[in-house]
Amino acid sequence: MLSTLLHLRIPFSYFLLPVYIFSLGISPNFTERHLLWSFVITHFLLYPASNGYNSYFDKDEKSIGGLKNPPPVNKSLYYVSLLMDLAAVILAYWKISSLFAIMILIYGLISKSYSHPSIRLKKFPIIGWLTVGIFQGFFAFVMCYIGINNYAIDNLMHSRIIIPASLSTLMLLGNYPMTQVYQHEEDARHDDKTMSMLLGIRGTFIFVQIIFVLATVCFVLYFRSSFSSDFSFAFLLSLLPVVLFFMIWFYRVWKDPLKADHSHTMWLNFISATCLNSFFVYFFLENSHIANYF
Repeated sequence: MLSTLLHLRIPFSYFLLPVYIFSLGISPNFTERHLLWSFVITHFLLYPASNGYNSYFDKDEKSIGGLKNPPPVNKSLYYVSLLMDLAAVILAYWKISSLFAIMILIYGLISKSYSHPSIRLKKFPIIGWLTVGIFQGFFAFVMCYIGINNYAIDNLMHSRIIIPASLSTLMLLGNYPMTQVYQHEEDARHDDKTMSMLLGIRGTFIFVQIIFVLATVCFVLYFRSSFSSDFSFAFLLSLLPVVLFFMIWFYRVWKDPLKADHSHTMWLNFISATCLNSFFVYFFLENSHIANYF
C-alpha cells in the first residue's frame, strides 16, 4: 500500500492548483461548501487517481513527476485509482451537480487514454501535448468553474470564461514539455514519443521560452483589458523568480545537456506553481473582495 500511496503523488496536485485558483478568481457565485468539495474532489481524488492509473501502465523505473525513485507498481494501484475516480464522480454528483460529475468523468477518461496501451496518446507527441494542454488547462478551468459556482452549461458560453480558460491552456502548453525533458531515455524504452523528444533537449527550452513569452503577453493584455493594469504588473512581478531560475538552468543545460534532470525540473515546477498560486490568490482576494464576503 505504501507503493500505491506514493504513486498517487497527491502533493503533485499542487502543480495543478493555479488553474483552480484562477477559476476561483473570476467566480461570482462561490460558497464555502462548493469551494471545499470542488477542491477536495479535483485535487485529492481526480488528479491523484489519474497519476496512479498512468503510473500503473507506464511502470517507470526511473524518476517521474513527484517521485525521484518510484517503487514497483502492483495491481492495488490500478484498483485504488479506479475507486478514487468513482468516488470523485459520485461525490461530484452528490455534493455539487450532475454537470460537474460528467466533467469529472470525462477528465478521468481522457487522462487514462494518455497511458493506456490500447490508445496511449503518449506515443503521439503533438496529439499528446495538445490533449494535456487542453484538458489540464481549458477543460480543467471550466470544470473547476462549474464546481465552484454550481452553474449550468449555458453559463459557460461567455468570453469571461472562454478567454481565461484558453489562457490556462496556453500556460499548460508551455509548461508540459518541460516536465518531459529529463525522461527521454525512459520514454524511448516504452517506445513513446513525447513533445520534448520531438524537440530535443535544447529545442524544448527554446520552444518553452517562445510559448512562455506569448502566454505572458496574453495574460498581461487580459488583466489590463478586463480588470486593471495593477494585476498585469503583479503578474509580471510574480514571474521573476521563474524566469531567473529557468534562464540559469537553460545556460547550464546548453553547456551540458545532462543538467536537464529530474531535480531541476521539479524545482522549476515548484517555483512556477508557488509564484502562480501566490499571484492568483492575490487576484482572488482583490477581485472578489473576500473580506467583505465573510
